[in-house]
Amino acid sequence: MDDFYFRAASNYYPRFYTKDNVKTFVLAGKITEAQYKTITGDKYVA
Repeated sequence: MDDFYFRAASNYYPRFYTKDNVKTFVLAGKITEAQYKTITGDKYVA
């Protein structure tokens, strides 16, 4: 999986991205559920 989207979401959350924005990356297959948890601190729930 491309590291670009993980780094982008990490850099912009929470200042510019909300949890819903980060969830969109998971839905699009750009980051994993585990990466979502790393970024937001919350377990991914669809």
